[in-house]
Amino acid sequence: MYFWILRLAALLGHKKARKLVQGQARALDELQEWVKTLGGCQVLWFHAASVGEFEQARPIIERLHSELPFRKVLLTFFSPSGYELRKNYPMVDKVTYLPFATRKNAKQLLEILPLEAAIMVKYEFWPAYLKELKAKNIPTYLISAIFRPSQLFFKPWGKGYLQLLHAFKHIFVQDQASAELLQQHGVEQVSVAGDTRFDRVAEVRKQAKDLPIVEGFVSGAEQVIVAGSTWPQDEQLFARYLSEHEHVKLVLVPHEIDAEHLHRIFQLFEGRYVRYTEAKPMSLDKCRVLLVDTIGVLSSIYRYGQVAYIGGGFGVSIHNTLEAAVYGMPVVFGPTWKKFREAHGLLNAGAAITVRNYREFANALDTAFATQHVMGQAATDYVNSELGATNKILKHLNL
Repeated sequence: MYFWILRLAALLGHKKARKLVQGQARALDELQEWVKTLGGCQVLWFHAASVGEFEQARPIIERLHSELPFRKVLLTFFSPSGYELRKNYPMVDKVTYLPFATRKNAKQLLEILPLEAAIMVKYEFWPAYLKELKAKNIPTYLISAIFRPSQLFFKPWGKGYLQLLHAFKHIFVQDQASAELLQQHGVEQVSVAGDTRFDRVAEVRKQAKDLPIVEGFVSGAEQVIVAGSTWPQDEQLFARYLSEHEHVKLVLVPHEIDAEHLHRIFQLFEGRYVRYTEAKPMSLDKCRVLLVDTIGVLSSIYRYGQVAYIGGGFGVSIHNTLEAAVYGMPVVFGPTWKKFREAHGLLNAGAAITVRNYREFANALDTAFATQHVMGQAATDYVNSELGATNKILKHLNL
């Protein structure tokens, strides 16, 4: 039903649905042509739902590329946002969509691909593919997984889905609670490896870019907030906060940078900002808001702030908190965070504050500035304590 709804949405003009349907429709033909160029080599297949899951696979992919550069690697995505962002990713040999998860497509895909192994990331449990992988005895792994009692697997009516987990040769989970939950339900091929995103953000920190525009903006500022992946609800809070805190500067990095959203921000801040793509380093000292209207620089921008705010928490969910925490800075975010293990970890470590309304938002930012060094050190200690998942997984895979 879901796939038929997607097709209907595509026909009705939904751009993302159309990209997904068209991409999945051509995936099998693309792969058939690609396999002809491999000269009989086997393929290591990574599958991620979207960008966030890809970031969890990325440390493993890049280590394999560095240590075994001649191995053929396929990367598939479910989401158009993941595919569009990483379709030219140079560390793999082929990037494409995952064909619709029907029994026919799964059978055809696995007949086309000479697979050495398949590695799924976090929440990818497509029954047709898992059953076919198991039937063909292809070693299949799940990495950076996390399980909760509320999930379908552990309900009385979810036993069929629980059986799917036995299709994995091994499951690498993020925490002990997930491992114990699986073992209580008869899934024994499991070990605690942690979350590979910690390794990823540590590597990103080493590769952070120098950004003269941002450096010029923050130069001489008393207090600087970097607000990453913000949505309108977040931006409204900042408009009020800045009107009450004249000494604070804000680097605002919206999640969406389409013309409509940028115009809304213009109205919200009454035009009192400079856009990153139009800024000149020598004319930034009097500006209070730097609006970053480009993509791909957020992870490097965090290091220029003293406090980080992570957007999305007043909507569906918070975005990536670790990109900020790795720089040893306090982190603030909205109320939708409970499904994220790293958010729990940062809060428990005293490195983060969660807020539900403007009063809490303003108090949290004031507290974060006042206790910046203590909270920042807590963030550093927490991130460092979670490093090493990539090594644990690669050692077990023995690829």
